[in-house]
Amino acid sequence: MPTTNPRTQLKRELGVFGATLMGLGSIIGTGVFVSIGIAAGIAGSGVLIAVAIGAIVATCNGLNSAQLAANHPVSGGTYEYGYKYLNSAWGFTAGWMFLVAKTASAATAALGFAGYLVRIASWDTNLLIPLALIAAIAMTLIVLNGIRRSHITNVIIVSITLLSLCFFILACLPQAIQEGTNNLTPLLAASPANILQSSALMFVAYTGYGRIATLGEEVKTPRKTIPQAMIVCLLLVMLLYMAVATVGIAVVGVDVLGTVNASANTAPLEIVAQTVMGKGSALIVTVGAMTAMLGVLLNLIVGLSRVLLAMGRRGDAPRFLAHLNQQQTTPYWAVLFVGIGICLLILVGNVKTTWSFSAFTVLIYYGITNLAALRLTPSARLYPIWITWFGLVSCLFLAFWVDSFVWQIGLGLIVVGLIWHKNRKHQ
Repeated sequence: MPTTNPRTQLKRELGVFGATLMGLGSIIGTGVFVSIGIAAGIAGSGVLIAVAIGAIVATCNGLNSAQLAANHPVSGGTYEYGYKYLNSAWGFTAGWMFLVAKTASAATAALGFAGYLVRIASWDTNLLIPLALIAAIAMTLIVLNGIRRSHITNVIIVSITLLSLCFFILACLPQAIQEGTNNLTPLLAASPANILQSSALMFVAYTGYGRIATLGEEVKTPRKTIPQAMIVCLLLVMLLYMAVATVGIAVVGVDVLGTVNASANTAPLEIVAQTVMGKGSALIVTVGAMTAMLGVLLNLIVGLSRVLLAMGRRGDAPRFLAHLNQQQTTPYWAVLFVGIGICLLILVGNVKTTWSFSAFTVLIYYGITNLAALRLTPSARLYPIWITWFGLVSCLFLAFWVDSFVWQIGLGLIVVGLIWHKNRKHQ
């Protein structure tokens, strides 16, 4: 069992507003600024259907995460829920999948930030990986200073990002209305398989909502705060994603949006903005994209370190990872290990591969979330049980529509993790 030593317990500092902003900072980033282009290249204008499917699945999963977090408000997310409501193997697998998925997402965010920066500054693409590494190191140092400073940084980042996206939508809207009929049809030209693959990729664009659940030990009155923040956050993001995707495709069509390459310098919204408004206006979108990537990176480091903290407490990871600083605001060893892991994945340098890998592993993670939510008692349940069943089936269904080599590697990592877990239990 995890220790309950007060010296290893984090302080409760955030309310609904702060938790919602943490969720927005975790969600709005790589998904809207990068993956829409990748998904459009797969499904064409059917990416709009994929965005909607991803939103529906994310909503069900978000509500199930919220009711679990409200009933079991500790750091660690589904890692802890798996232990409490299922068994140690399920709990460990959830924690392991979260670490793999979100480390890949964080590396993608760092590479996306560097890609937008290199493109707008017309720098040599050889600077891509060094700039991504600098971003990862900088965000790691900020998180080491504690949740309060991370929250302040997050408020600034989210504000800039939302303003730039609103500018993008409003600036492109007149031409989108004029060209929309031609560029948005037909929606079903792509095969169902391609739409489902795009849906799996777009689902990842919403999954930062899990960051709110991992704040279970750091928010005030968690049973009230976590569900409220989750619902508000998802509603705002769904509206924003649909607006951005619709306007972007309506303006330039999937022939432009879907042909951007899948490497780390993908910048689809910057391409749209420059096509419609010129380089000066595109700069506003690029600044928003870069701050969004930094916001995602910041929040992922916080969330990953809290899962490592929980795993260290329980002994599924080395116990020194559960050590906090003297102010009891940061699990400093866990943060450092997360930063190192992100930097190693940055060296891979391919956005599409890391994003697809994140899609499979995070869908497995939320499948376990839903499985745990099925074990809630009627008195503890906040939402109808059909939402839980829908979330479980949709996660397991979408997980295997990514490229086959991705889910095969993912299944292999699950087996390796379970072997590690079994050996740790017998030591």
